[in-house]
Amino acid sequence: MGIKCPKCKTDNPDTVKFCGECGTQLPSPEGIAVTETLETPIKELTRGTTFANRYEIIEELGKGGMGRVYRVEDTKLKQEIALKLIKPEIASDKKTIERFRNELKIARNIRHKNVCGMFDLGETEGAHFITMEYIRGEDLKSFIHRSGQLAIGTAVRVAKQVCEGLSEAHRLGVVHRDLKPQNVMIDKEGNARIMDFGIARSLEAKGITGAGVMIGTPEYMSPEQVEAKETDQRSDIYSLGVILYEMVTGRVPFEGDTPFTIGMKHKGETPLNPKEVNSQIPEDLSRVILRCLEKDKEKRYQSAGEVRSELENIEKGIPTTERIVPERKPLTSKEITVTIGLKKIFIPIFVIIALAIIAVVIWQILPQKKEAPPLSGEISLAVLPFDDLSPGKDHEYLCDGIAVTLINALNGIKDLHIPAKTSSFSFKDQNLTVQEIGQRLNVKTVLEGTVQVAGDRLRITAWLSNVDDGYQLWSESYDKNFEEVFSVQDDIAQKIADALKIELLGEKKAQIITHYTYDPAAYELYTRGYFFLDKRGKSNIEKAVEYFDKAIEKDSNYALAHLGLAESYVNLGDWGYLPSVEAYPKAREAANRALEIDNSLSEAYCVLAMVKYIFDWDWEKAEELFKLSISLKPNYSVAHKEYGLYLTKLMRFDEAHKELKKAQELDPVSLVVLSQATWPYYHSGNYVEAIKQLKQVLEMDPDFGPAQSYLAYCYFWSGMFDEASELNQKLGNEGGLAGCYAKMGRIGEAKEIINRLSSSQDINPRDLAGFYFTIGENDQGFYWLERGFENRDYDSYSLTFLKIYEAFDNVRSDPRFKAMMKKVGLDK
Repeated sequence: MGIKCPKCKTDNPDTVKFCGECGTQLPSPEGIAVTETLETPIKELTRGTTFANRYEIIEELGKGGMGRVYRVEDTKLKQEIALKLIKPEIASDKKTIERFRNELKIARNIRHKNVCGMFDLGETEGAHFITMEYIRGEDLKSFIHRSGQLAIGTAVRVAKQVCEGLSEAHRLGVVHRDLKPQNVMIDKEGNARIMDFGIARSLEAKGITGAGVMIGTPEYMSPEQVEAKETDQRSDIYSLGVILYEMVTGRVPFEGDTPFTIGMKHKGETPLNPKEVNSQIPEDLSRVILRCLEKDKEKRYQSAGEVRSELENIEKGIPTTERIVPERKPLTSKEITVTIGLKKIFIPIFVIIALAIIAVVIWQILPQKKEAPPLSGEISLAVLPFDDLSPGKDHEYLCDGIAVTLINALNGIKDLHIPAKTSSFSFKDQNLTVQEIGQRLNVKTVLEGTVQVAGDRLRITAWLSNVDDGYQLWSESYDKNFEEVFSVQDDIAQKIADALKIELLGEKKAQIITHYTYDPAAYELYTRGYFFLDKRGKSNIEKAVEYFDKAIEKDSNYALAHLGLAESYVNLGDWGYLPSVEAYPKAREAANRALEIDNSLSEAYCVLAMVKYIFDWDWEKAEELFKLSISLKPNYSVAHKEYGLYLTKLMRFDEAHKELKKAQELDPVSLVVLSQATWPYYHSGNYVEAIKQLKQVLEMDPDFGPAQSYLAYCYFWSGMFDEASELNQKLGNEGGLAGCYAKMGRIGEAKEIINRLSSSQDINPRDLAGFYFTIGENDQGFYWLERGFENRDYDSYSLTFLKIYEAFDNVRSDPRFKAMMKKVGLDK
């Protein structure tokens, strides 16, 4: 009688345990065959339904090899617990169910702070399930994944707690046999809790597990488990060694494409010394890990208590302040182990010195990426966009909106440094660890979260992590009706403040969030509006306007919706998507309406400042408004950036540098801010520094258009016409290309381009004037400059550059130019 592989369907003789074709573990000959019928759940457990006439389903927590796990409310005991619904193909085997029942009798006796309590094995309508303690927190696997690798002190602390839980279980005669990071929860208090002892095998219950059946997860299995031999507590110690290895290196010792491949490595391959992966691991900790991973169980530690004692000794030598996660070597988890000969180890010392000298020279020559500027305070937090877990993945706008609300609210806490949304949202869809994000944003803590919307129900989970070691400072889940989104945000903000207070803020207390509406429909429309506004582009901003208008229809006193309209119209005017005469008055009207509702809105004053100098050309009033905006919200990066650009246009370069530096501190990875921070350099003639910084921006994103445009501008005015023309061709900037041709003596080609652009109105009058001034045709230049002034209803923005635009340098002493400067308010 043969055995069909459940994966590739290949027939195998009944004497083998693994498929000869794909390496998949085969079911035992006497085991029940897996069919499509058996793989179908007995019933779908959805939110709000009641299972077994007792357990109300709150949410699905996950799924694994045994089945799905749910958070439920025990309606009889009025208590939240976890319920694992066993897969039908497993539950159909009476021997398996009997084994679970016998093991649970002993597992229920384990009462320890580092073990999740097991309750009962139940059955209803043919479905079998296990109930257990529900633990709020995060499993260790996710913890490691977020952190990349744990700080040594954190890893040792977690491993010690696992040892304590194992010691108690082993004392009672229970071996886990499937110990892995997924089965270790880190609860809200930071304690490690071992899960799933309900499927462990009792040391005293001989014969329960059928011979030849392999139980466990391949990456964490002991060699004796791979061979389906008798196991005892030393098998758990091997698995603990794998977990320790993964915590301090970020990878497991053995990986492969199939369970068979991984199992063979556990049986016969020596693990790479973890210290070769992470040089910061203490020698004695590497020794402990490798002893846990001995193939021969007689050579391993014989009890979890022995391991704990070793870890205690190691912990005494770890500085209590050590939390820095070292940079990992570029070693992939699937890299082949190579044996290095002694000759390669003893490299002559002069070669090392020579290489070091070369490295230093190269480091000095190559452009260096700037670190984030130092923080002005000691307290720092980045709020990342929340992940959308909704079934349709169609609530990204709400995820972003909740995060933005928290950013804006927490920004009001004195001495709390929060990077702007532009920077924190730049990591969306990037698989970066908390450490990597924290280092790039120069913060000490990171807030993450998820949002799940199902009908009118809203589930939000948020957690606050320490950057140095990835350790969770706080986490919470909320299961509410949608209209309770405001109270959830309040609670998250307050809990964050409390968590930071414990660590940093002393006795500080403050009301954090100001809600501008309590209409859920208005709030949802508002978040949709900002979602599209952030996307930029004419069509997206027009959609944003529609949503903000609809939000105002729902709640006419919704100040933030009026503010969103104001910001949308300023963008439409700045980018030339709407005539100035239409865009800026609408922006002014919306900003003033927002201030009528709340006269403390910093953002609204910033909008009014931009309208004042861009459209009204009232530079003095604009400066008053910029200063007012910043005084109301010192950490508002946009106000610092826009004020810096305003100061640049007035040639107040030192002040501009100061404001733009502050904007960079608040928005450290915003490509827009980093690019525009070069304005004071190149408009003051320091093209070398401007080019250097723009190249650093393009290292971050080689295709970032604004940085490329500014770089082409710098090349042109520094006399690098070949480089400028090449870059303008790449960008499709024909106006810039015409200027290059003119400087290179190709006047005919330049004029041909300019004539075509001017007839099609694809170039603004200011740039046309600049072109003619550059080639010495001043009368023609002034003709177009006057046309630009007359055209202010369409484009008032371009003439705000009159004082700093290099193309006008040859005519600044001309009375006609002085008269134009007066018209624009730049020469009082």
